[in-house]
Amino acid sequence: MDDERLIHDWLVRTLRSRLSREYKEIKDNLEGRKNEFNGYYPDLILGNHGMVLAVVEVETEKSISKEKASQWKAISGTGTKLILMLPKKTVKTVTEILWEASIADRVSIGTYDIVINMP
Repeated sequence: MDDERLIHDWLVRTLRSRLSREYKEIKDNLEGRKNEFNGYYPDLILGNHGMVLAVVEVETEKSISKEKASQWKAISGTGTKLILMLPKKTVKTVTEILWEASIADRVSIGTYDIVINMP
């Protein structure tokens, strides 16, 4: 398994744990396409009381592309909140992609940064 996949999967698991305080029904697609949302399989599907309130896509530097924006556009077009978790240094690039796809107002961005400090 490559490093980016390890980071992706670790972050999905971490978000699932942290978001469990706000959302009582959390489904993930770490182990294949098990949980569908309107024909898509986002990393996390967040809900309460049988209603889907948001979906989360965790991206890595290599997974970000203009082609991916068409998937983001389709998901955000459902009326459900789309949250993108991005590496901190890619926010500017992704924001430009979102503006080009005319979905910047429908997508929320969260960031992560992995920092290692050695003495």
